[in-house]
Amino acid sequence: MVRARVRVYGRVQGVFFRYNTRKKALELGLSGWVRNVPDGTVEILVEGPRDKVERLIDWARVGPPLARVTKVDVQWEDYKGEFDSFEIVY
Repeated sequence: MVRARVRVYGRVQGVFFRYNTRKKALELGLSGWVRNVPDGTVEILVEGPRDKVERLIDWARVGPPLARVTKVDVQWEDYKGEFDSFEIVY
């Protein structure tokens, strides 16, 4: 089990990025959250099996159809197991 903090840059707000991230994370059985950041990026904190977390990160490099992702930063952290589901936070 792993934990990753992901920052997604580009046209990622106002294009249903958070909604679709949550949908994909739940499909993969992952836990954590996604939120818009005031600087125009999207931040994802995700936990789960490494292969599934990497699949979510790969998905985030493209995002939903209206998004235009220009950069994705990933920081791997120690797994904590503190989430029961995957939510959109504000």
